[in-house]
Amino acid sequence: MDINTLRQSRNQDFSQISSAFESIANPGQQSSNSYEDSRIWKPTPDKAGNATATIRFLPKHPDDELPWVKVFSHGFQGPTGRWYIENSLTTLGENDPVGELNSKLWNSGVEANKEIARKQKRRLHFYSNVLVLADPANPENEGKVMIFRYGKRIFDKIMDKAKPTFEDEKPVNVFDLWEGANFKLRMKKVEGYPNYDSSSFSEPVSVAPSDEQILEIVNQQYRLGEFLDRKNFKSYEELKTKLDQVLSGDGGVAASASDLVQEDIPSQPAPEYRAAPAPEPVASAAPEPSLSSDDDDDVMSYFQKIADQD
Repeated sequence: MDINTLRQSRNQDFSQISSAFESIANPGQQSSNSYEDSRIWKPTPDKAGNATATIRFLPKHPDDELPWVKVFSHGFQGPTGRWYIENSLTTLGENDPVGELNSKLWNSGVEANKEIARKQKRRLHFYSNVLVLADPANPENEGKVMIFRYGKRIFDKIMDKAKPTFEDEKPVNVFDLWEGANFKLRMKKVEGYPNYDSSSFSEPVSVAPSDEQILEIVNQQYRLGEFLDRKNFKSYEELKTKLDQVLSGDGGVAASASDLVQEDIPSQPAPEYRAAPAPEPVASAAPEPSLSSDDDDDVMSYFQKIADQD
């Protein structure tokens, strides 16, 4: 790719980004778990659970449609004590056994069933290429292009810059190489979870002082579409078998949605699920509740380590 092609693609890229923001902001208007990937960058907290860094979101890879991909996953512990840690087929627009179960539980109207659905809800993460500008905890990362896995709170900050609330604010495509903005990441530990509310974008600035340096950065980017490759998702049948094992164990009768849903009275006891703590869910009803906070990175990593020990 040459520098002129990069410049010419800017407006088209931002148009695609704006359309994608619109679909995410208004979803109702739209008819492999990898925890040891060396390419993945994440802030390293200090003993107090706080971290600081500066990164720059980069434009889309030539083989990607957008400068991010989003992946849904499930992570919860069943009544057997086993863990279910899997990417959700809903990422690919397909039916998922946990999603179907959660929909049945949620739509039963029984609060005990809804609580089970909340504990095994979907989690949303985004993946983007970033240039690590400052990483005090790991200075060896500085100057490298890496992949940043983040949640909806940070994504909302990106969207707020592209689609500002107030008319006197100029839209900023933070993925732009020349007029984007550096992201000052500030992570604080709040009630036991990482919180990114203090993070913010700086004023627009070029990602590098020369065209040569810009090209060098762009040529280091990774194709994000690989996170959506079929190899990273188990088949429906495989996921259903895993779900049955987590809910009922190898020798028991597989628990179906009908088995778990309480049809009669809310006072009946629900199956005991020992899920890890999660932020308060949104109160509005939905076919399958989704958890999209940024504190999932550490939670999901912890889930995976425990699941690997089974």
